[in-house]
Amino acid sequence: MSDTPPTTPYTQPAGGSNPEPRQNSTPVASKKPPRFSVFGSVQTIATYAFLLATLFTLFTPDNLFSDQMLNRVFQAWQANPTEIAQLASTAQAPAAESLPIGIVAGHWKNDSGSVCSDGTTEEQVNLTIATLVQQSLTAQGFKVDLLEEFDTRLGGYKGLLLLSIHNDSCDYINDQATGFKVAAAAHTENPEKATRLTACLTDRFARDTGLGFHSGSITNDMTYYHAFDEIDPQTPAAIIETGFLNLDKQILTQHPDVVAQGIVDGILCYVHNESVSTTVVPTP
Repeated sequence: MSDTPPTTPYTQPAGGSNPEPRQNSTPVASKKPPRFSVFGSVQTIATYAFLLATLFTLFTPDNLFSDQMLNRVFQAWQANPTEIAQLASTAQAPAAESLPIGIVAGHWKNDSGSVCSDGTTEEQVNLTIATLVQQSLTAQGFKVDLLEEFDTRLGGYKGLLLLSIHNDSCDYINDQATGFKVAAAAHTENPEKATRLTACLTDRFARDTGLGFHSGSITNDMTYYHAFDEIDPQTPAAIIETGFLNLDKQILTQHPDVVAQGIVDGILCYVHNESVSTTVVPTP
């Protein structure tokens, strides 16, 4: 919004033009008293009433004597006493979301998790993906806590949600040991939110990565993940294993940005209450 005072509208003098009297014209004996203008009086009263209403609206200790308010009103009145400039609000807009998002990098600062023959560890892969998720969500204005496996902050953790990121075995099991899986906390006071969180993650992660949902390998270690019993029971929580570090190793290690984007989109789907097209909805 521009701070330039409004341009004073041109007003033609009352009575129209006033040319010089002719030399032989009869002089006017006396001036007539100005006509009473109902419109002008109403306009003046309305202007003062609007000014007073504006001042009363701003009658707060912070705003009444602020330099900004007085200067803006004075400048507007000086430029055109029939108009009042709109005052800029000094109040800060509240954050869209006040609670943080908790992202646990599985096994981080606790153990290596699965270890592959080339030295790649699950801990490394989990941390890389979790860090990318944190960076992306932070860039979009969210407060994001990157948490260790047994982070002390997990005790009573209150957040928009908590998600723990893991990966499955490096060993070859069979040709079907590929894909991701998501599970919600078994113990939660918001089962409907946990169900929606897992549905959003399942839908968006499958769409972004092209990986299938491997529902057959969801275990109690996932649904009864230790952090679920440590956080505040009102915090919706889930765990995701983004793939198998054998058949899915290429996308997990060479394209972690794609994997992270699938998680970010799943979280945004949940936070913004977006529609979910998937028919696979893991039950908490």
